[in-house]
Amino acid sequence: MTIKRHQIATRMSKVVVHNNTAYLCGQVAEDRSAGILEQTRTMLEKVSDLLFSVGSSPEKILSATIYIKDMALFAEMNSVWDSWIPEGYAPARACVEAAMASPELLVEISVIAAVD
Repeated sequence: MTIKRHQIATRMSKVVVHNNTAYLCGQVAEDRSAGILEQTRTMLEKVSDLLFSVGSSPEKILSATIYIKDMALFAEMNSVWDSWIPEGYAPARACVEAAMASPELLVEISVIAAVD
């Protein structure tokens, strides 16, 4: 059994790969002071970068769990998501309203994806 951990920190690894599956830790926006559109965009850019770094891509996402601070932001967040996820490659997905680790965060995502 091989488990590869990438970008290891004290509390977590940014990506763990096991059995050709990548597990990403929760990703948040680059600029926590930005609005929901920019927070979602930069959060998804980070997801793409992490996936590519381990031989995966947005087309290979199996499951995504999105945590949003307020469901009133759902439509705006989805407008960015819909333009980011390739047509025909929508993963299994859940979106829940949640208290965030930092009050300025509006959205966070956790992803599981296949790896070549």
